[in-house]
Amino acid sequence: LRNFWLQFLLATPIQFWAGWEFYRGAVSSLKHRTANMDTLVAIGTTVAYAYSAFVTVFPYIVQEIGIDPFPYFDVATIIIGLILLGRYFEAKAKAGTSEAIKKLIGLQAKTARVVRGNKEIDIHIGEVLIGDLVRVRPGEKIPVDGVIVEGDSAVDESMVTGESMPVDKKIGDAVVGATINKSGSFVFRTTKVGQETLLAQIIKLVQEAQSSKAPIQRLADLVSSYFVPVVIILAIVTFVVWYNFGPEPALLYAILNTVAVLIIACPCAMGLATPTAIMVGTGKGAEHGVLIKDAESLEIAHKVTIIIFDKTGTLTKGEPSVTDIVAFNDGKENDVLQYAASLEKFSEHPVARAIVAFAASLGKSSSHPLDKAIRERAETENTELFVVNKFKANPGKGLEGEIIISNNPKKFYFGNRALMKDISVDLSAREAEIQKLEDEGKTVMILASGFGLLGAVAVADTVKENARQGIEELKKLGIESVMITGDNSKTAMAIAKKVGITRVLAEVLPDQKEAEVKKIQAEGKKVAMVGDGINDAPALAQADVGIAMGTGTDVAIEAADITLINKDLRSVAAAILLSKKTMRAIKQNLFWAFGYNIILIPVAMGVLYPFWGILLNPIFASVAMATSSISVVSNSLLLKRKRII
Repeated sequence: LRNFWLQFLLATPIQFWAGWEFYRGAVSSLKHRTANMDTLVAIGTTVAYAYSAFVTVFPYIVQEIGIDPFPYFDVATIIIGLILLGRYFEAKAKAGTSEAIKKLIGLQAKTARVVRGNKEIDIHIGEVLIGDLVRVRPGEKIPVDGVIVEGDSAVDESMVTGESMPVDKKIGDAVVGATINKSGSFVFRTTKVGQETLLAQIIKLVQEAQSSKAPIQRLADLVSSYFVPVVIILAIVTFVVWYNFGPEPALLYAILNTVAVLIIACPCAMGLATPTAIMVGTGKGAEHGVLIKDAESLEIAHKVTIIIFDKTGTLTKGEPSVTDIVAFNDGKENDVLQYAASLEKFSEHPVARAIVAFAASLGKSSSHPLDKAIRERAETENTELFVVNKFKANPGKGLEGEIIISNNPKKFYFGNRALMKDISVDLSAREAEIQKLEDEGKTVMILASGFGLLGAVAVADTVKENARQGIEELKKLGIESVMITGDNSKTAMAIAKKVGITRVLAEVLPDQKEAEVKKIQAEGKKVAMVGDGINDAPALAQADVGIAMGTGTDVAIEAADITLINKDLRSVAAAILLSKKTMRAIKQNLFWAFGYNIILIPVAMGVLYPFWGILLNPIFASVAMATSSISVVSNSLLLKRKRII
């Protein structure tokens, strides 16, 4: 490989085939009278290649003026190779954004069971018309948007709304395509099909947001836009001065010194400055559960001034759990739980599953704080469920049944206020206690029997353990936090208060979240959006930086720029801090990358020749390039020692 002709043969295809895009980019920028990284790479590598080819073919001409015939083929190929490698990884990451659209489309049901006359037939979803009657059985996806005309059920709308609690649906209620029917069978009349459905509108919003996000100006391009014209001017000045005032052969001296200026100006370390810092920075993030999609995301994250958090699955755990058990009239909490769970074991509703699961966990070394409190007061670890006869479900209200206690059947009711009203149970004596739980954003189920009120069980989507600490970490960085949710204001404010957020956007429909992001961006702020649901995808794509929870949907993750693979919300602040530290390292790298050029360009121009007869020796250029590259790599590796959490 020390043979110059072999180097020439190896370098030629790299220069003009692999490096063709730099020439294309340079020509494009020159047409717009600007200079960028492509311009710098094209000029620098072309001059290095041309000079090296000249030295290879005519080594004796260079030797005549006392300069060793030393080619720079390696400089040109290394610069092209490194920059193309960085662009490849970035392009590969960006290609994943189209997968978000594919997965959104994949959520749609493929067929629909349409009621035609006295028959029910399965047809392709594309054949469903507005006004068709469609039957949906338990566990099936709802094919399109519509309104229920027969039956009732609980529908899991979390795939679209992001809210974990299934919604009870009855005649007259709207249903959304791609959501899942959890329990009962019902018939609905279609109101929107094809491109008019809510899911189709979300797909459209994601596409628009992704295509409209303008790429940010690279810092290297910004520096190059000033550096390139200055170098070209200096090269011209060098040629003119040597041609007019230099010794004979003046033309040869002018050409060689001009070439030397252009070669030394091509920063070898520029190819390492950004990629090495990005590589170390993204690696550091991955160690702490922060996956960064591309360099652009890492570059812009440090500018974020406000972060919008989705509530369900982001600030909260995303699933209902028992938060409070209240016993009335000197009763025992354990008894209330036993009766409630005995009735709920027959129900498929998520609230029922939460209560039954909590009852089953007692006495099994559960870490739930409420578990300990109940056991201390009830002085028992036994929560065995009773036999229940004459069970009856009252859709949208609750349950009733006879519980066998000591061989004696006793009637119990467990449900909401509407059920208590139906059985004429007066809540006034306990209204304050019930209202207090509801004001905290909890779903309250009341237990009653023929003897009156017995107690209540409160269920809610609980706040993640580290949510408040995560918000506090952002405050330390001077970043404002906002919560956005489709929940009612009362529930939203209760959750926001627990985590330390003061600005709340409540009752925001799924297709309005992106609009809310745009409003805040219109205030002149750099916005990051943190979410996990499909309904968050348009907002994640619209935000300057989209951050998805790794426990969320694939669509949200792919629409986002940064993914938190752990459940730790402190990682949001860690991602911002990592961006700040990485950008600082990149700026330092760029300083080193250009530093040696600025020092050695005057030498290349020949300022030392009149005094000591010194022209730029290729060895000096090699040492300078190596030193610059080592400095850049070493500085990037220092990022590994930085603390971000």
